[in-house]
Amino acid sequence: MVDILAKTVLMNSDELVGKDIIDSSGTVLGQVKGTKVSLKNWRVTHLKIKLSSQASEQLGFKKLFGSATVCLPVSLVSAVGDVITINSMLSELRQTAEITECPE
Repeated sequence: MVDILAKTVLMNSDELVGKDIIDSSGTVLGQVKGTKVSLKNWRVTHLKIKLSSQASEQLGFKKLFGSATVCLPVSLVSAVGDVITINSMLSELRQTAEITECPE
């Protein structure tokens, strides 16, 4: 489990917006569009991800027009750099209830 804000180097959430999200096999899932913050402890709990068409379809979030926006728990994040890497493959994410559709 990775807590983005617990790292020695803190990042502004604006720095995350626009970064690509890739799974552990290198498949691009989409781009970060924002974050969800817990008002209880002021920690980022989820990344709002605008899914690519391929990821939307494979995860069952396919929309008629455009792509779905989902909330991805930060516990799935394994690395943050030029891209954000998660510690699961797209096929594994399909089997988890941790990813939910969230408002854009």
